[in-house]
Amino acid sequence: MHGIAGLRRSRIVHMSVPVDRPRPQRRGDSSLAVHQLTVRSGDVVRVAGIPVTSPLRTVADVILRQRRYAAVSVLDSALNRQLVTADDLAALAVLIRGRRGARLARSYLVEADGRAQSPLETRARLRCVDGGVPPDVLQLEVRDGDGYLLGVGDLGWRGARLIAEADGAGPHGGLDALFADRRRQNRLTNAGWRVLRFTWADTLRPDYIPWTIRQAMTGH
Repeated sequence: MHGIAGLRRSRIVHMSVPVDRPRPQRRGDSSLAVHQLTVRSGDVVRVAGIPVTSPLRTVADVILRQRRYAAVSVLDSALNRQLVTADDLAALAVLIRGRRGARLARSYLVEADGRAQSPLETRARLRCVDGGVPPDVLQLEVRDGDGYLLGVGDLGWRGARLIAEADGAGPHGGLDALFADRRRQNRLTNAGWRVLRFTWADTLRPDYIPWTIRQAMTGH
């Protein structure tokens, strides 16, 4: 088993073990999904002395079994944490070839972007893509005329001078983080940028984020 951040709220643990045939598993916990697969010796590494599948093999197994938003979140997280590299994406396409779910999984590889720093940012980006308003840059750095960094936006539309922030409960939940966000937003606003803020709940509504972005772009 190899932990990959990105399956937030899905409560799935993915386990690949080197077996030649399926063995019965106890199903005492409905939140635990156990998959038994035959793996090559090169796909196995050891963590604290325990044999686990390598990050690359784990990502391959997960994206074959998860839907698009969760799968792309896993890919983004693995790239961002440097568990896999951009060059590994080509290897992933080969690794999943001929396996069930490979056609859809190949499309997820095209959408992967390691600049996303959380599953929430990935979901917000995909909502914008699906809604016809894809951001033209991630982790947008905004600087003043002297080069001073005013802030970094999660999603950015430079032509519209618009930033969207994905506000997760962890990084943005404390008072210090809240005050820092407010100060940063004030600096960006004074520099002529508009800032929209979205939460996990907002990503559960397919039309809300792209509609809000579109309204801001058109000035309504």
